[in-house]
Amino acid sequence: MSGSPFGPKDVTGPLPIDEVLPGSSFWALMDRRGILPDWQGAENALPIDLPDATTVLALRWEDGVVIAGDRRATAGTIIAHKRVKKVYAADRFSAVAISGTAGMAIELIKLFQTELEHYEKIEGTRLSLEGKANFLARLVRQNLPLAFQGLVVVPLFCGFDEREQVGRLYSFDVVGGRYDEEDYATTGSGGSEARSFLKATYRPDLDAESAIELAVEALVAAAEEDAATGGPDPRRGIYPNVITVTADGYTEVPDDDLAGVTERVLGGRP
Repeated sequence: MSGSPFGPKDVTGPLPIDEVLPGSSFWALMDRRGILPDWQGAENALPIDLPDATTVLALRWEDGVVIAGDRRATAGTIIAHKRVKKVYAADRFSAVAISGTAGMAIELIKLFQTELEHYEKIEGTRLSLEGKANFLARLVRQNLPLAFQGLVVVPLFCGFDEREQVGRLYSFDVVGGRYDEEDYATTGSGGSEARSFLKATYRPDLDAESAIELAVEALVAAAEEDAATGGPDPRRGIYPNVITVTADGYTEVPDDDLAGVTERVLGGRP
């Protein structure tokens, strides 16, 4: 894809074995060098409120997947940030969204992006989509000791399966469990509200425009019920992060396009 920071290779590698070969794993390389970030942290929970990223969701449409997140981060009852980015391209054919402790989640995603790029450079091929999801589950599992202290990181992952030529969704739990989702998935503080909305409105014959609009409307529905989820704010130019992934790769939907989508969504709300 033009402008993509990721390589143009068109092949995918095999699913990873339980223990990824050290040369193929950036995580293993850092661990051997003793420079792996110490995510195990202190013995006790931190006595401060850290910013939490809130609601993210993903859904399938005819030609791929769309993944979206609101922009609000909260610290306890305080709105800590209004423009947090929660949706990222993982590589050319996949994307990931974060919920939970924002700072740790962002660092986990950066490590995930680096891991995929490292594997591709060393092996000369991409991991399969399922292999990427498996590795992300390992990263979530590594965070388990801090999760018991309340520093939870729970992502959503989606992408275009180059072998099957179809979009796929994966959700995770706090202990690193990985689950294939059929049509849509949500997580975060407003995840249940967004999921209820999608359950009532989702249809499998969505095109790109209608899938993006449905994702934005689900975030708006969540924001109406969940104080930690931030709805679009056109006056301040704050719109959700939205990425689509198809056979051509990922595309980040620009704010100019989301402004029109938001106007239609807000205008149609009761």
